Amino acid sequence: MHNRAEPPRDPTAPDPVASASGLLAEIGQLGRAVKHVFGAQSHLLAAELGLARSAVSWLLLAGLAATVAGVGLGLSVFAFTGVLLAKWFGSWLWALLVLCVMQALFLLGAIVLFRRCMHWMSLPATRSEWSAMMHDTLREAGDHDGSDRAGDGDADEERSPS
Repeated sequence: MHNRAEPPRDPTAPDPVASASGLLAEIGQLGRAVKHVFGAQSHLLAAELGLARSAVSWLLLAGLAATVAGVGLGLSVFAFTGVLLAKWFGSWLWALLVLCVMQALFLLGAIVLFRRCMHWMSLPATRSEWSAMMHDTLREAGDHDGSDRAGDGDADEERSPS
């Protein structure tokens, strides 16, 4: 018999329990699809990071090999130059002395080039660019720390009468 607390249902109306479970099934299916997509992205990211880690190792190894080969080539060129100088001067002593002078000149040239580059860094235009770059870097570092230390000095300058 009919319970009076439950109203009679229309037989053509959709079942509310079935529609709720259908919605839950679709939400579950969406969750599984999102998990599948992000899982694939996660695997791709892990593979790319592994490849990058391997590439960095190979780059370091190639740099070391190039350095060793460059030093070996330099030593061979100096040895060959020493032999040629020894034949030309007829004395190993003079050949080694000339090689030492050549190396000293090369070293002095490198030092002069280094000092010239440091001088270029201290030119007025470069100095102002360097200062602006350092000021921006300090401001960004202050923003990341939650306090703007570089801005505190600017606020003091604005308050002081000039």
